[in-house]
Amino acid sequence: MGRIDRIRSLALTGVLLGPAVLAGCAHAGHHAAVVVNAPLATTTSTSAPATTTTAPAGAIPPLTLIAATHGAIPGSLSPGGPPTGTVPATWYGYPTVLPVIAQAPGWVEVRLAQRPNGAVAWVPAGDVTLSSTPFHIVIELGSMDLKVYQGGRQILAFPAGVGTPGDPTVTGNYFVTMRAPAPSPGYGPFVLVTSAHSDTITDWEGGGDAIIAIHGPIDSYDDGLIGATGARISHGCVRLHDSDLAQLGMIPAGTPVDIIP
Repeated sequence: MGRIDRIRSLALTGVLLGPAVLAGCAHAGHHAAVVVNAPLATTTSTSAPATTTTAPAGAIPPLTLIAATHGAIPGSLSPGGPPTGTVPATWYGYPTVLPVIAQAPGWVEVRLAQRPNGAVAWVPAGDVTLSSTPFHIVIELGSMDLKVYQGGRQILAFPAGVGTPGDPTVTGNYFVTMRAPAPSPGYGPFVLVTSAHSDTITDWEGGGDAIIAIHGPIDSYDDGLIGATGARISHGCVRLHDSDLAQLGMIPAGTPVDIIP
């Protein structure tokens, strides 16, 4: 059975649903796919892209507000402004949970999962349920590592496989949109799907998008390349040793992910 036929078979049996949309899940030179639930046809509203953080020491907040939407809700370019689009109720079949980056009376500004990278919208506070996450992920491309913060303090640091110069991992301020099942053992115990999208790949293997994810090393060769110092080996996704990825199982949807140079 070929790989595409196997993916279709998994979809039919309900083990994994939907098209392949994640970029960089194979090592450079291969093609592979992570499967997540199929998206709904929706529109989104955006305002100016957010600036890229440099995550200096002490800049990681102890808590981040996160907003779970009450179904599909209107989004605006400013607090109290007219709706310019719709923030969807789900993203690839998973509930929409978004980090809050600003507040105004009766309104919250949230990051969005959809393209373009850095998309944000103001939504009515009454249309969301607010909670918080103490976790924050910082991926540094220069040092090729991933750090996890809890309550503003670093608790974990792992070497990471990141994008090659031809298909680099995008920088910016993003978040975890979902924890999805892995399609095979090479992807580790699960896949953390982020709101980042590749700038060099627009349609990964016909999936309609190219989303950046955090997952396992794919195979033992790439696992060896990641080693203890990280490596530039992917089409944009971030790869961790399986044992390191397993320690991220507590990360909830809405957790900020800052990818810095």
